Amino acid sequence: MAFIKKLLVTGVIVSVAAVAGFSYWAKSPLDTGGKPVEFSIAPGSGVGSAAQQMVKAGVPVNPQLFNILARVTGEAGRIRAGSYELKPDTSPRRLLTQLVRGEFAQEAITIVEGWTFRQMRAAIAAHQRLRHDTVKLSDEELMQKVSSEYKAPEGLFFPDTYLFAKGSSELEIYKKAHQAMMKHLQTAWEGRDPSLPYKTPYEALTMASIIEKETGQKSERNMIAGVFVNRLRTGMMLQTDPTVIYGMGERFVGDIRKKDLQTDTPYNTYMRAGLPPTPIALPGLQSLHAALAPAKTEALYFVARGDGTSQFSDNLNDHNRAVNQFQRRINQ
Repeated sequence: MAFIKKLLVTGVIVSVAAVAGFSYWAKSPLDTGGKPVEFSIAPGSGVGSAAQQMVKAGVPVNPQLFNILARVTGEAGRIRAGSYELKPDTSPRRLLTQLVRGEFAQEAITIVEGWTFRQMRAAIAAHQRLRHDTVKLSDEELMQKVSSEYKAPEGLFFPDTYLFAKGSSELEIYKKAHQAMMKHLQTAWEGRDPSLPYKTPYEALTMASIIEKETGQKSERNMIAGVFVNRLRTGMMLQTDPTVIYGMGERFVGDIRKKDLQTDTPYNTYMRAGLPPTPIALPGLQSLHAALAPAKTEALYFVARGDGTSQFSDNLNDHNRAVNQFQRRINQ
């Protein structure tokens, strides 16, 4: 009887020690040598297969113990497939939580304000961590997958930094950027002055793209918008170089000449009244707000001073003097 009691006591001690040891292991940092380890879990993987995939990728975890950990916590069937990154000092318990929550490795791509859609497509196609599933699509085919409302893609994607899991679809980036632009545009449109000369949010978006390309000075965007709105209201042509350049396409090689201003295209606002048929770039949030909340001004003209700012004028005589002063360097 005494012997049996000793065996029971010994068994209890061993069990307690085993539980304590297992608990200690589950909470202790895994030794990655101070470096992150990238790994992927394939779709349909059970916990045993997932553990083996991690070990094969270089994750220093005991697969048998990890399997037990997942099962005793009731999370063996909740592991999500995807690409992950094990950061230094991560414990097995934290690693399991990462897999259950789907805390995928985050990549990023930045879409720059003022880019054309062609530049955006090139940047997305060149990103090595995206799954390139739209490369063979034309712009029209891509838009069919992104939106049923628009055919021409220019201007319809919000410039921002987008996070994604390694191996994500390019199409998801396009959808996120388009949805973001539609949300920002709608918010700005709802708060607009109803007297503005835009019939639709799309026309406001087109104006925002022109403002985006006309100035790098954020503080001047509302004034630039005010000038263009005044021109629309009075029936003046917009006469803005960025639209002409956009209409030239690949023919533009860095300089805009007099004959370019006199060559008719749908985007030549020196020859055609009103807004061009589509946006000419991806406008940022400040340009959107400027288009829908322009400065209240009498100005109809502006010219670059040469220092990044502009000189605004209410009439043609003052504008010509400003051109002579700042562009032709003629002293008055």
